[in-house]
Amino acid sequence: MQKQIKQLVVSDPKVMMGKPVISGTRITVELILEKLAAGETPEQIIQAHPRLTRDAIQAALAFAAEVLRYDVIYPIVETAS
Repeated sequence: MQKQIKQLVVSDPKVMMGKPVISGTRITVELILEKLAAGETPEQIIQAHPRLTRDAIQAALAFAAEVLRYDVIYPIVETAS
């Protein structure tokens, strides 16, 4: 999967301000994650963005998982004012 991620997910400062995108498109990993989180199926995403493939969506998910593995995430704690 690592090789597939590197082939399908790329970042170029000249494209979408350097955000990770699916190679050959301006479709960001962020957009794919947002659509999945909103309940869209991979088939619906592909229908809306015909240049995407199921492999590209899987690569976006794998990329996000890999990035999160190395980042420290601090939970937001709401306090009463």
